Amino acid sequence: MSSASDPDGVDHHLKATDDAVHTDWDKDREPVLTVDSGDVLELECRDSTNGQLGPDATVADLAQLDVDQVHALTGPIAVDGARPGDTLQIDLLDVEHRGWGYTLVLPGEAGFGLLPEEFPEPSLHVWDLEDGMARFVDGIEVPLHPFPGTIGVAPAEPGVHDTNPPRAVGGNLDIKHLTAGSRLFLPTAVEDALFSIGDCHAAQGDGEVCITGIEAPMSVTCRLTVRSDLEVARPQFETSGPFTPTGRDERAFGTTGIGDDLRGAAKDAVRDMIDHLVTERGLSREQAYVLCSAAVDLKLNQVVNAPNWTVSAYLPESVFPDEQP
Repeated sequence: MSSASDPDGVDHHLKATDDAVHTDWDKDREPVLTVDSGDVLELECRDSTNGQLGPDATVADLAQLDVDQVHALTGPIAVDGARPGDTLQIDLLDVEHRGWGYTLVLPGEAGFGLLPEEFPEPSLHVWDLEDGMARFVDGIEVPLHPFPGTIGVAPAEPGVHDTNPPRAVGGNLDIKHLTAGSRLFLPTAVEDALFSIGDCHAAQGDGEVCITGIEAPMSVTCRLTVRSDLEVARPQFETSGPFTPTGRDERAFGTTGIGDDLRGAAKDAVRDMIDHLVTERGLSREQAYVLCSAAVDLKLNQVVNAPNWTVSAYLPESVFPDEQP
């Protein structure tokens, strides 16, 4: 742990050692670090599977994957003076990857992802992260915009809570716009907030449709500030994006789902995008599903024209080598 006099301006460095990593929420877990409001922290984060997969992982390794270790979080960190009813302001100052990441599809019988019934077999792609890009297949490159997928404080309810569903106090938000330079506001539910962070993604399409973005170990530098003058009921944030997978407005190919159920409409949009990538771009269905999770944005086009709602999937065509500027 460093002092406030460190030349990098960081007050605390926290490594992702075994005693500083947890995989559930529990307000009675002892904090591994106590900081003052306004302190800057550099936090080491393991990959989402808690180090079970590495840069040399293959699809065969998924058979041994312990899903109970998913969402390895660094913390909890007590912020001195935070009280229930306060707001914890998290300024994300820097997010640094380690040069590799992966996207996985679990066996369909596990029930994870948007289309588990259509992907019975597991698959895995390990990405090389370099020069601001994630390398896929056939020259396809996805721009990197790293962010922590899970970021939250302890819930007030007693007992142990699963990290998979997001909550009013944050958690597995998977908001890809919480990149460096963003500011997140979380309602504080317990004394000293008990802040934790992890599940970092090098890139992700809005929807994270195959259950993973580009999962990667990272370090996150942030400032934690107690705001007694501000009250929020659910997470709020300030961000400058990027609001598209590539970070710019550009030509995209879209597919659309229409129906009286938003999840069903989202499934139809993604199914048609997968078909497009297979037919027009020569990808396998598994590769297309992975690319949809890493680089396709789902958008709600309308939720007012009852009884049917419109969801579209947007793919920036510049990810393909023949379309890159």
